[in-house]
Amino acid sequence: MKTAGRVRHYRNVTWDGRNVTGFDVGIPAVPVILIFGKRAQEEHSVTNQKEVMEMTVLEVRNLKKIYRPRFGGNQVQALSRVTFSVEEGEYVAIMGESGSGKTTLLNIMAALDKPTEGEVYLDGKPLSSVKDKDISEFRRDNLGFVFQEFNLLDTFNIRENILLPLVLKGLSYKAMPQKLLPIARELGIESLLDKYPYEVSGGQKQRAAAARALITDPRILLADEPTGALDSRSTDELLALFAKINSRGQTILMVTHSVKAASRAGRVLFIKDGEVFHQLYRGDMTDEQFYQRISDTLTMLATGGERR
Repeated sequence: MKTAGRVRHYRNVTWDGRNVTGFDVGIPAVPVILIFGKRAQEEHSVTNQKEVMEMTVLEVRNLKKIYRPRFGGNQVQALSRVTFSVEEGEYVAIMGESGSGKTTLLNIMAALDKPTEGEVYLDGKPLSSVKDKDISEFRRDNLGFVFQEFNLLDTFNIRENILLPLVLKGLSYKAMPQKLLPIARELGIESLLDKYPYEVSGGQKQRAAAARALITDPRILLADEPTGALDSRSTDELLALFAKINSRGQTILMVTHSVKAASRAGRVLFIKDGEVFHQLYRGDMTDEQFYQRISDTLTMLATGGERR
């Protein structure tokens, strides 16, 4: 997420008796003390399986967001009457020009910001009903985040970065390997687990970030410009990974400027002037055909085409 749209949170971290401070974890939460290794928290019984059924995972109803300056000036309406839903197992991309409101929309769906009007529902539960003191736990239990800048901690190795959400969740250290290893194998980073972020490539960092997002079995994976900091090869690898993850049922919602990234989704929503202006469904189209349709739609938006 862009720096202006992110909320920074710092924690005191205890690692096998060593106190390390000042990390921007990129996962909104109240300050906590993290204990790894032999000093891990007591074992909790965690059920990781979820019922798989066709249903609406995320529903956005009549969202409006108005930013009002604290000391006068003109107010800015970032979102206006945004309504759509995301079904179980869908892969949805959100596109739009800079300033169209897509990052504001993602922040509200991620419970990082609150709408002026309207509501967001996750599995039928309104986000507004979640108390402020419970919102960090709600995010950890239900949402996975992949950011453009990776948001990995350089003083933690890849293994420790991926396990961080499980520590916050209170899972026992003994139970962590059985959660970590299958994901690491699937994402092709098993051999990198003992390396540090500064020792691996950008594409490998993003795979590690994806593993961290997926390790809690989130109801929906939210990705903000996930290919923005990657080269062409790493972009192709990450998009193939997202397609693989989605094929096994993971719901994905991605904000992107990249036509290439969006063309791998099953549906694309186009945001213009704070509204859902248009949407495209892949249907039976190939990636190349869908790419062209997306490009044509972006041209229509840029030249003032009419809503369809």
